[in-house]
Amino acid sequence: MSDLGTSSKPLLVAIVGSGPSGFYAAEALLKSEISVKVDLFDRLPSPYGLVRSGVAPDHQKLKQAIKLYEKIADSPDFNLVANVNVGTDIDIDDLRASHHAVIIACGAETDRKLDIPGEDLTGSYTATEFVGWYNGHPDYRDRQFDLSHDVAVIIGQGNVAADVSRILSKTVDELKHTDIAQHALDVLAESKVKEIHVIGRRGPAQAKFTPKELREFGELGDCHPMIDEQELELNTASKTELEEKTNIGSKKIYDQFCEFAAMTADTNKTKRCYFRFLLSPIELLGNEKLETVVLEKNKLSGDAFKQSARGTGERLELETGILFRSIGYRGVPITGIPFRDDWGTIPNIEGRVTENDKLVPQLYTAGWIKRGPSGIIGTNRACSVETVECLLADISALDTGNKSGINNILSLLKDKNIRVVDYADWKKIDSEEIKQGEPKGKPREKITYRDQMLALID
Repeated sequence: MSDLGTSSKPLLVAIVGSGPSGFYAAEALLKSEISVKVDLFDRLPSPYGLVRSGVAPDHQKLKQAIKLYEKIADSPDFNLVANVNVGTDIDIDDLRASHHAVIIACGAETDRKLDIPGEDLTGSYTATEFVGWYNGHPDYRDRQFDLSHDVAVIIGQGNVAADVSRILSKTVDELKHTDIAQHALDVLAESKVKEIHVIGRRGPAQAKFTPKELREFGELGDCHPMIDEQELELNTASKTELEEKTNIGSKKIYDQFCEFAAMTADTNKTKRCYFRFLLSPIELLGNEKLETVVLEKNKLSGDAFKQSARGTGERLELETGILFRSIGYRGVPITGIPFRDDWGTIPNIEGRVTENDKLVPQLYTAGWIKRGPSGIIGTNRACSVETVECLLADISALDTGNKSGINNILSLLKDKNIRVVDYADWKKIDSEEIKQGEPKGKPREKITYRDQMLALID
């Protein structure tokens, strides 16, 4: 019988990705009845993934999950190994050689493309870029967004599209006491955007906002939500969808749209946010820079909950200088890990990584890279627990000899002159950010360059 998981031979697990799914996987392992040591890797010097760099700065309550992650990180059997890019700085095979199991939990890091002509024009961006930029993500720190145009267009009607639209709609006074990055606040303060068009390919009954996110647009200081009442007319299938008791969220969203449509526009507010439906972008036009979005009107067809949007051939044009696409996320491949490019995920069975329908020894996955971009932050907990339960059920198969654990990995990284950021290092960065935010009345002022973070701890 295997003695793996005993105090004399603890189970050594490497987790790649320190966002919610990575921390929830660590939590499940550390709460198990066996002896486990967890090494959590991240390519950035800062942990927490989407909670730090994806959650909107004006939604501080959603960042309360970090308090739980801090408790997990306080375990003596937990190590943060940040500023290390798995797949580049070290290989997956290095982790498999040093650990009994590896869990890939690096999320869905990029946006899906529109796949239309003109998509690469200057002025056409991904929501990921903009969200990362205003949240102080080092990868997007030096992005530039020209907000000198009157009209901004957001393609997509999910919560990320809502975040982008809301940030463009808010005043500096509404944002200045959040943890928005200062460089972004300075640019937004000079914004000339007066109209924000939030465009969905299906109807108001299929919009994927959450009711709370949508309701906030009625509470903005200088922006009025706008909806044409005619666009709220529903076909029979959509009415059936809203009558379904399990679909109460969509009914609340539709009712909120109706409330917006009935409101008298506040003439004292200088901005307008238009919610528009049954439109798909088919081409972006411009002479090197984006100037016009060509949209095609759609019609829904199919049974309730299975409706698809079909183009009618009728087109309209919308002049704009800046567009953000927010039509879903997808993962990116990691060298040495099987990947389904058509899905943007790692092929797996309940978290066990597969290749050509066969299980890959030692490899597991959790979170969006496992199941696709769905759910909220807390949804990742059940996903990670499922993966960990499978891993623990496989423990006898994982007992393939003695493993050196993190010590061998740290030696490899030292030989490559890679500065590892551990949790004590991160707490120094964390404290400095909080300190810098205090004079501004902000929760923190994020340090947005890697070299500045490393200089601080060195």
